[in-house]
Amino acid sequence: MRIGEVSRLSGVSARMLRHYDRIGLVQPSERTSSGYRDYGDDDLRRLLQVEALRSLGMPLRQVGNALQDSGATPTDILDRVIAGTVEAIAREQELLRRLRQLRDHEPEHWTDVLHTVALLQRLGSDDASQRQRAALASAEPPIVSALIGAVLTEDDPNVAGALQWALARSADATAISALRDALDAGDGAVRHRAVATLVKIAASQRTDVDPVLRGALSHRDPVIRAGAALALGSRAVPEAADELIAMIVRGDGDVEAAESLGHISRAHPGTIEKRLDAALTTPGDPEARLRLTQALGEIDSEDATRMLQRLVEDPDNRVRLTARYLVSIREH
Repeated sequence: MRIGEVSRLSGVSARMLRHYDRIGLVQPSERTSSGYRDYGDDDLRRLLQVEALRSLGMPLRQVGNALQDSGATPTDILDRVIAGTVEAIAREQELLRRLRQLRDHEPEHWTDVLHTVALLQRLGSDDASQRQRAALASAEPPIVSALIGAVLTEDDPNVAGALQWALARSADATAISALRDALDAGDGAVRHRAVATLVKIAASQRTDVDPVLRGALSHRDPVIRAGAALALGSRAVPEAADELIAMIVRGDGDVEAAESLGHISRAHPGTIEKRLDAALTTPGDPEARLRLTQALGEIDSEDATRMLQRLVEDPDNRVRLTARYLVSIREH
């Protein structure tokens, strides 16, 4: 078959067929005595394979490699196409994310756009020290959406701390909403970075984050519940008490949880003792009862003292000795 007939049968232009011949992708099996290309049936089949792979988005170089691999099955080739497509989508999504960040910043001049692009590049650097410097030197006002995206993916603790510091200075309602949404991410690491950032924002005396932390007290993830409870407890928010006691029972940050209970007790007298008493009288882990007894040392009230005096007679020797020590301190 001459090139014109192959073009008519395949729908591929003669110009493209000549290009395929030059790069060795689809070459005619024969040449006529006059030097014209003469394609056979096998050549046509190869051409149709090339066009099928190209229609799936595979670059010509990869098409050639795939067809040269005699051991590759159609499934193998499709897997390569799928992998390449996933990578391309990821690149496009990253580009879209950056474009939206730029647009959200509402730049007035191209210098603002260039500055934002430079910040995004530094935050995306493989060098942790560059990412940290970018966070610490963020603009005034900083590009909050860029900081949110960075803090949720950052695994270096020093860089994460710098990003959280920057957000604690500048997080707005949109940023807090984004962090709240990230608490329900499928990736546990992202959830934990989100709550750690919310806690850091709360530590800067920002009360607008409290509703999000209150909602997190009932989260399915114990790490998120614990972070929210400690942040709220440090500010004596009574709703955190139940989770703080649960943390002591679990042995999860029990020392910090006991200190937070002390803050709540001092600000809201009488709100803690009954809950601790109920936990102590519930049959369970002896280690948990010991930790609950130790937590009573942070509660400075007559009810807490009476509970300790009762525990002086407890059957568990460690609980008894701990209670006796705490009572002796109060008596002096």
